[in-house]
Amino acid sequence: MSRPVTLTMNAGVATVTLTQPEIRNAFSDEVIAEITAAFETVAQVADVRAVVLAAEGPAFCAGANLNWMRRMADYSREENLADAGKLAHMLHTIYTCPLPTIARVQGDVYAGGMGLVAACDMAVAVNTAHFCLSEVKIGLVPATIAPYVLRAMGPRAGHRYFLSGERFDASEALRMGFIHQVVTTDALDDAVDQLLKHLLQAGPQAVQACKKLVLDVAERDINATLIRDTVERIADIRASSEGKEGVQAFLGKRKPNWLS
Repeated sequence: MSRPVTLTMNAGVATVTLTQPEIRNAFSDEVIAEITAAFETVAQVADVRAVVLAAEGPAFCAGANLNWMRRMADYSREENLADAGKLAHMLHTIYTCPLPTIARVQGDVYAGGMGLVAACDMAVAVNTAHFCLSEVKIGLVPATIAPYVLRAMGPRAGHRYFLSGERFDASEALRMGFIHQVVTTDALDDAVDQLLKHLLQAGPQAVQACKKLVLDVAERDINATLIRDTVERIADIRASSEGKEGVQAFLGKRKPNWLS
């Protein structure tokens, strides 16, 4: 049985790849644990200079996997706190990785997958990719990913796309600054390689110092207080009657009661 996440290292570059295209690389607790472990590992390897986060198949990441959602649909608030805490830890591990990180976005990005892209330092996407913060459609909020996504797209875009849950294309993601470059599928690897070339030509200690400078200076720290706040927000709404109804309606392929 193949692993849902692979880690390879070559010529100073580590590549963390989501390898479940049949389920659109959706999250589960196992996937979250493996992504976390991969980034913790590469941060300790002396000759790794940069990290690429990639995925296989037509979607980069579609958010939570259905089996995981079925389990969390019946979680208590305490269980939701523990569950959301693991996702929050994964995102913080990516965001604070001392090495520069690049999201190689080869397909659609939905819900929690938006957090993966936003937690990386740089993002290159194909022009056919679509993006969506779809949580409100099932009665939830993108709380755990919010600190990272809002840093990437800005609060003004956040007001629209957090609240509407509407899908937007790669050109809109570029316009708002959520991604840095849009290319054709054939040009994706070349674009990532160009970024890696710049990173590998720079002083390795200077690159790490620059990343720390940005993290230390830009906006509010993503610290334990903020992380705890986001974890509590998602736990509260998952355990609410509307949150439970939205998830159950989604899993049952029916309209939620607020649309009946």
